[in-house]
Formats: sequence, C-alpha cells, structure tokens
Amino acid sequence: MDLGLKGKSAVVTGGSRGIGRAVAEAFATEGANVSICARKAEEVSATVRSLQARGVRAFGRALDVADAAALGAWVSASAGELGGLDALVCNVSALAVGDNAESWDKSFRTDMMHTVNAVAAAVPFLEKSSSPSIVLISSVSGFEVDFAAGSYGAIKAALIHYAKGLSRQLVGKGIRVNCVSPGNTYFDGGIWQTIEKNMPDLFASTLKANPTGKFGTPAEVANAVVFLSSPAASRISGTNLVVDGALTVAV
Repeated sequence: MDLGLKGKSAVVTGGSRGIGRAVAEAFATEGANVSICARKAEEVSATVRSLQARGVRAFGRALDVADAAALGAWVSASAGELGGLDALVCNVSALAVGDNAESWDKSFRTDMMHTVNAVAAAVPFLEKSSSPSIVLISSVSGFEVDFAAGSYGAIKAALIHYAKGLSRQLVGKGIRVNCVSPGNTYFDGGIWQTIEKNMPDLFASTLKANPTGKFGTPAEVANAVVFLSSPAASRISGTNLVVDGALTVAV
C-alpha cells in the first residue's frame, strides 16, 4: 500500500531512539522528510545523518521538551527546513512511575505539557497542509490499571482524552488527531531493558502476561503511528489505536 507520504514532512519529539527513532525511520522509508528533537546532541546528529542516508531531508535539534520556548522554536525551524509540516508525532515521556510530587511534576511537564506546547506550535503550519495529522503516544497504562498506576498512568490517560478533544476542535481545519497506545515495548536503552537488569521478577511476570510470549518492538509501534499519520488513514480521527499483542483485556 502506498501511504501517500512521499515528499511530506513530519516532526517527531524524542526521535533519537526507541519508538521515536523507529517512527522517524519509518517516515523516511516512506519518502517523508523528517525533523526530530531529543536531549543528547550527539544522538540527534547521528539520527539525522541516518535519516539523510535514506534520501530524504532531515533536521534535528537537541533540547528539553519541557522547555516550551525551545520546543516551539524547534517546530518553527523544522517547518522552515522541511518546507512546511504535514505530521506531528508527540512521543516523549519522562517515564515517571510513582505517586509523589516529583513523579507527578515530571509527568505533567514532560508527557502532558510538551504535547500541548508542540501542538500549539505546529497547528499554524499543519493547517496549511493538504493532509495534516497529529499522533500522540500514550500507553496501555492510560486505560488499564497496572504497576504504573499513579502519575504515569493518569497522565497517559489524559493524553487519550486530550487527543479525542483535539480531534473535534481541529476537524474544521482538516487536522486529524489520534493516539497510539503501545503495550510493553523492548529496545536497547529502554525502560524494559532497565527493568530486566534491576527488577527481574517484574520483568519475568510482565513477559509471562503477554499472550504472544514476547514484548513488542519499536518498529511494530512505528508502523501504526506512520499509517495513522498518512493520507491513507484519511477517515480516521479521534481514535486510540492499541498496539499490544492482545495484552490488555479492556473492551
């Protein structure tokens, strides 16, 4: 299937590793130009080079997404470098699991407000696109209670609600808005690799709970994100696409 992304331009927060990196690579494979941001300058530069090697325009900037001004400046610069914006993917999470003031503050500032601020910065560019799309990365923890209940789960639930509201608010501008909620996703340097090393009992019990007998991969999540971001998904807006290998039992 031709997703219709060739020549389009996408911006991905947290695009230097894990799910964000896989999303950026999947966009580039489809022929879309891509801009990413992440905290570490060397990782951003390496990712940009890798994306450019796929024959597309690529741009990147090192920043903390909790810095609203820096985030907005990156979105604007990305539109300038790529010749406009067609897709926004908000992927960064503080992964602040807990129920204390620090975890709530980190989750709110990073997961929630970086998304709100990125959307605000991107909408003026997206409304000029012929096929604009926003995809927010939530989590299965956002609609089922699990070990991440507390700040992480509650803020991920808020992102699902926010996406649904935005889908109605922005429909008049032709901008589609969706969520993708991954289940347990394993990659080098990711949270599940850390849990595997430091909390083997939790890792083993979680792996056992996955009906497929394995964790998901960033590429499997990225495929869903890029499809929802593409013109091929033109009638899909306001949905929360769960990518979890039948892990969750919610209807």
